[in-house]
Amino acid sequence: MEQLSLFHHVMRAYAANPESRLANSSLYETVAREAGLSRAQLEERDPVGRSGQPHNLIKRKIRWFQQTLRSLGVIERVPDARGVWTLTDAGKKKLRNIQPSAAVVGFSTELGVAIWSDCNRVFDRWDEPICLALTSPPYPLARPRAYGGPSIEDYSDFICRVVEPIVKNLVAGGNVVLNVGDVFEPGLPAKSTYIEELILALRKRLGLYLMNRIVWESNKPPGPIQWASKQRMQLNEGYEHVLWFCNDPGRCLADNRRVLEPHTQRHRQLIERGGEPRHAVYGDGAYRLRPGSYQNPTDGTILRTVWKLSNNCASQRRYKQMARALGLEPHGASMPLALAQRIVRFMTEIDQLVVDPMGGSMTTGLAAELEGRRWTCTERVLDYVLGGAQRFLDRPGFDLNLPLCGASYE
Repeated sequence: MEQLSLFHHVMRAYAANPESRLANSSLYETVAREAGLSRAQLEERDPVGRSGQPHNLIKRKIRWFQQTLRSLGVIERVPDARGVWTLTDAGKKKLRNIQPSAAVVGFSTELGVAIWSDCNRVFDRWDEPICLALTSPPYPLARPRAYGGPSIEDYSDFICRVVEPIVKNLVAGGNVVLNVGDVFEPGLPAKSTYIEELILALRKRLGLYLMNRIVWESNKPPGPIQWASKQRMQLNEGYEHVLWFCNDPGRCLADNRRVLEPHTQRHRQLIERGGEPRHAVYGDGAYRLRPGSYQNPTDGTILRTVWKLSNNCASQRRYKQMARALGLEPHGASMPLALAQRIVRFMTEIDQLVVDPMGGSMTTGLAAELEGRRWTCTERVLDYVLGGAQRFLDRPGFDLNLPLCGASYE
């Protein structure tokens, strides 16, 4: 936490005056003030190395973070001015995207790693078996969010490009799960068929089978305002899609026994009474109820395909608060942790590998971490990687790995 905060104090020192030059002496003073360090701490010198020569470790660490920003193209040295730096044009951008050619470890735990990179840069070179890919990709909105997103016309191509290298490394029976939402045709109260087109594209191009369409019912705000509240032609939206695909359905890794729901009191009483006393036939013989049905005790009830989970997620609220406190832009559309945990538990076993090519606030990684699964997330926006790291500070083996040389910004 101390290392992450100090790094952001260095970044914010430059960002506070984007058009100004900042000498190292002023940088030390600014970082010390923001980090709550005393003058004595800032000037303290400790013996280092075999020679025991005294060095100021805080200033050394600040300069190291400064060189990290330089290697990323965020700051540059002012010509003919010793120890004076200024922001580059790219460094003045609020959301910082890594170039497609670069891949940098953002942070890691004993179970997983978050990589600051374009997903294709990582998974095109991947060679470890993957058991589950779970992601919530950007929807094809008419007005994309800050992190951008593909158009309706390009959506199937976009998702296939992201998923294809992952599918090549899926184990037999491995799953791909996409959380997507409906959008409307431009200027019309009619739903786009982009989801149906995406399902067909994943089947025909990548050989993925559609296992199920899970409906995630949430307490999302009323909308679409134009068509439901103003024009009165539509109904308010109340759910999103969780599309579940598998490369080999006969060997699917999912097991509903891992996500059983507790029996209702009524069902428990039915078991205690020895099951159904009736004999009945319903639906022209399609469904038959016999005496003794449901008498055997079971561990729980099998989930149905409609999941009612609130999108008001305490974990996401804490993440956004911590990100803003560090001067980071939080992810604007995040999946609730409870949804990700249920999917991870349902579709994988402990120690199996879960990946998310569009990590965002790192919800998939955190869900895997909490469920004892190994994980890898990629994300190309630096603010999201560093903000997501806040959710792992108490996890075993947490380590913030600052970017390597060679990375640069778009």
